[in-house]
Amino acid sequence: MRPLFTFSVGLAFGLGLCLSGMTLPSKVLGFLDVAGAWDPSLAFVMGGAVAVGLVLFRLARSRLAPPPARIDRGLVTGSALFGIGWGLVGFCPGPALAALGVGEPKALAFVAAMIAGTLAHRLVTAPKAAVLGLDLARPRETCGA
Repeated sequence: MRPLFTFSVGLAFGLGLCLSGMTLPSKVLGFLDVAGAWDPSLAFVMGGAVAVGLVLFRLARSRLAPPPARIDRGLVTGSALFGIGWGLVGFCPGPALAALGVGEPKALAFVAAMIAGTLAHRLVTAPKAAVLGLDLARPRETCGA
């Protein structure tokens, strides 16, 4: 039953991204261009997502792992790379995967670069993780499932 639920939620999320225009790089870049021809329509999409997220995170608080206690160099670097990539090409991971599912050719290059970046990160951090005794091959349990 859980795989069916997971698939249904993912499908609803992907359809929402497609219907809202989040899978169209031109629309996302128009939203991010506040100094030019700004398209504020995605602000409503983000506002709705934040509202739903606030309610659901409050309901799920007891099942979630606590947030990291500090802001470190890795978090800031990763956030900066995410923002730069989003601003350059108009994709972030969720919408890129949804766009890939509907055959957007630019999404294929983005997803390939995203996978390459993930693998490069693992190669760079694996030696440090071994010293710290962390197991990168096993996903961290965050929802008590």
